[in-house]
Amino acid sequence: MASRHLSRSIAMQSLYEWDFGKKEKDLEEIVEKNIKEFGPGLENKSLIWQIITGIVKNINNIDKIIEKAAPEWPIDQITIVDRNILRIGLYELLYADKKEVPPKVAINEAIELAKSFGGESSGKFINGVLGTVYKEIEK
Repeated sequence: MASRHLSRSIAMQSLYEWDFGKKEKDLEEIVEKNIKEFGPGLENKSLIWQIITGIVKNINNIDKIIEKAAPEWPIDQITIVDRNILRIGLYELLYADKKEVPPKVAINEAIELAKSFGGESSGKFINGVLGTVYKEIEK
């Protein structure tokens, strides 16, 4: 698994655990534990921390964008996995350096996470929401 994809996977698993625990657990401890468990030997951990800190810093704005792009799905009714994959995709789409992560890469990576960790229709759902946001950005 490529290190950037692995970093996104660890970030997603950490955000999932944090969100599942109603955001009451120490996210830093969760991330460190998941790096040890899922990323032994991962040399550069900066992308994991960039995603985690970026999402935490912008979570209210990111969640509002999700609600706007998927109005039939209130944020608390989206599965925890899909919700956090969307947060990662939107963080990379809106806040990451476009030279490092072009928009189509951000969307494709989120879809791949959905295929690996989400349900049967997660990939289509993630693609639909992120595609809607991308079209809005392009205007």
